[in-house]
Amino acid sequence: MHGEYKVRGGKLVAVDVGTGDGAIVAAHVYGDFFLEPDDALEDIAGALQGAPADAGVDELAARIEERLAARPEPVRMIGFDARAVAIAARRALGRASSWEDLVFDVIPAVTMAPVMHVALDEVLPLEVAAGRRPPLLRIWDWDSPLVVIGSYQSLRNEVDPEGAARHGIGVVRRITGGGAMFMEPGNCITYSLVVPTALVEGLSFEQAYAYLDDWVMGALAEIGVRARYVPLNDIASEQGKIGGAAQRRFAGGVLLHHVTMSYDIDAEKMGEVLRTGKEKLSDKGTRSAVKRVDPMRSQTGLPRDAIIAGFLDHFRSRYATRESAYTAAELERAEELVRTKFSTPEWTARVP
Repeated sequence: MHGEYKVRGGKLVAVDVGTGDGAIVAAHVYGDFFLEPDDALEDIAGALQGAPADAGVDELAARIEERLAARPEPVRMIGFDARAVAIAARRALGRASSWEDLVFDVIPAVTMAPVMHVALDEVLPLEVAAGRRPPLLRIWDWDSPLVVIGSYQSLRNEVDPEGAARHGIGVVRRITGGGAMFMEPGNCITYSLVVPTALVEGLSFEQAYAYLDDWVMGALAEIGVRARYVPLNDIASEQGKIGGAAQRRFAGGVLLHHVTMSYDIDAEKMGEVLRTGKEKLSDKGTRSAVKRVDPMRSQTGLPRDAIIAGFLDHFRSRYATRESAYTAAELERAEELVRTKFSTPEWTARVP
């Protein structure tokens, strides 16, 4: 059985394993990494042999580290580490998945009330967990303004009610953590990715954020934006912050990961609506500190629709996909959640 893991910013690790009587009885480790001394490779493979076939990443990595520590001379693992080997071994054992194991539904932008997208971020992971949908990537699009605050943010600390009322902008709380999203039609690019948690098995929370957005770094590069990940969950370019990500893990082995990137934001209005709006401007790419926050528009010169199309094309080029759409049942459930949860003061002000 074969498994691979590409270390972000590092090298590819591959592991072939054979099992018997509930244990790993044979292991072969290889890849394009560097290792000194080279005979340590036999110890790495030997450490896997005898391990339970259901051993987790931590246990497998600990076995490798213990075996290497017992050698008379220090071992240098360059471009990989014991956890990378353990993740590849778990994939070989069928206990973890890789991008290549998955076929993604791709749902292009559908314009609707932004609160519906907030509700769909609760509906769709449950559909994937129930097996009614495969993993998916979807693009948000919305027809009205809204401030979407993080699950744990204080409503009164984030939003100026007078400014929001003056500009006719409502407030909704989402199910993930992170900061506020100032959303007007056409001012941001937002996508949601729903994947099995097995895809990020063995990764820290920080690593999982960067791993799930590695594809969008490639998409940004194709449109001329040199981007990097800034821990924990920010995407930045040489001109400043572009956007941020948030995650939530669901029972049933499913993870929601979504990202909002600034395309062309009215900074003056955002400063009047969000109490922290002026501070947020300081770490975003801006053309004018008073009027606009437009890192994606100014750095690419492209219309928002063209950037979205480029993102989707890049995702389709890297992974197995199929075109999809929201089902009537999913939209009905989202509408119900809008009525019973996301539009209620009890939810929106649950952290006053």
